[in-house]
Amino acid sequence: MGRDSPEQSDLRRAMVEGLKLRRVLSSPIVEEALLSVPRHLFVPLSLKDSAYQDTPLPIGNEQTISAPHMVSIMVEASGLRPGHKVLEIGAGSGYQAAVMAHVAGEEGHIYTMERLPGLMERARANLEAAGLEKRVTVLLGDGSLGLPEHQPYDRIFVTCGAPKLPPPLFEQLAEGGMLLIPEGGLRFQTLMEYRKKKGKMLKKSREDVMFVPLIGEHGF
Repeated sequence: MGRDSPEQSDLRRAMVEGLKLRRVLSSPIVEEALLSVPRHLFVPLSLKDSAYQDTPLPIGNEQTISAPHMVSIMVEASGLRPGHKVLEIGAGSGYQAAVMAHVAGEEGHIYTMERLPGLMERARANLEAAGLEKRVTVLLGDGSLGLPEHQPYDRIFVTCGAPKLPPPLFEQLAEGGMLLIPEGGLRFQTLMEYRKKKGKMLKKSREDVMFVPLIGEHGF
């Protein structure tokens, strides 16, 4: 695990308590994951003092690290469990992958895709600093095409806004699995939940969200 001062630990605990008070965090396993991941390792050095504010932060290349409440909402809504194999589209700085890796445990694994080489390298370095490089594989590529070589996935998370669900992602979802994706326009979307039951798609809309756009063959 990376360096963690008492002040940073206190700020992280205060962040988590705030999420619980706002009722966007109730799962003990997600709470433990958020307490375990040093978010300050996943933000630029110039923004480390803001790392535990519940807000998205810029990480370069017009990309952002998601606000802690959004990470909590997505991971908790997914019902992610130890042993799950996960595909994430949009690695960013690696923060959400780190949280999911703590939930999935040593028996599970997170595959996360990033289209920008610089961010991919930073995500790998951040995850290594957090001691999670063995639980998370960061890959470069068009996330809208998924990652067929490791399918099927118990959970798929898309952390960028898409005009619609990319067909390859649903194809790569395991039977009984769940996929979460922000669908809509370039700025505003609705978080959608998809489940696969007997090969059929069950769809449910959740809250309104704002994510950077999904760029790729099945994106914008």
